[in-house]
Amino acid sequence: MAPLWPKHGVNLGTLLRTCDAVGACMAVPKHKWVPEALDRGNTLRRPSCVHWVNDPRGWLLRERAVGTRIFAVELADEAIRLGDLPAAGGRSIALLGHETYGIPEDVLDLVDVAVEIPMIGSGISLNVAVAGSLVLYKLAGML
Repeated sequence: MAPLWPKHGVNLGTLLRTCDAVGACMAVPKHKWVPEALDRGNTLRRPSCVHWVNDPRGWLLRERAVGTRIFAVELADEAIRLGDLPAAGGRSIALLGHETYGIPEDVLDLVDVAVEIPMIGSGISLNVAVAGSLVLYKLAGML
């Protein structure tokens, strides 16, 4: 079986560059393939801001408790269109799910705002790095 990191490294590298561009940090679970994928996908010339999260749900609960708003990039009935999303204006998390499976149900209940990216073509979603980058730029008030 082919290793996971080539594909994920590109996505994580793209997201890491976007985080750098908008002044954000990346928080990722420390699965054994993630550090290598980040190393291979990272083309930045200086150290990046990466936080390792071993318990994503617990981390999100702690962030909510201190007033952090959680935005999920997810197809949901109550989702707002990306074009209608205002700049974050405060500490925020943009939560990205698996490209195929989305965000787990036990995490969706922690989300303040679901954001959808309208699609005209036959696809139902964008690549996770592209979708995440669009939402991060919008939340940063740079679009």
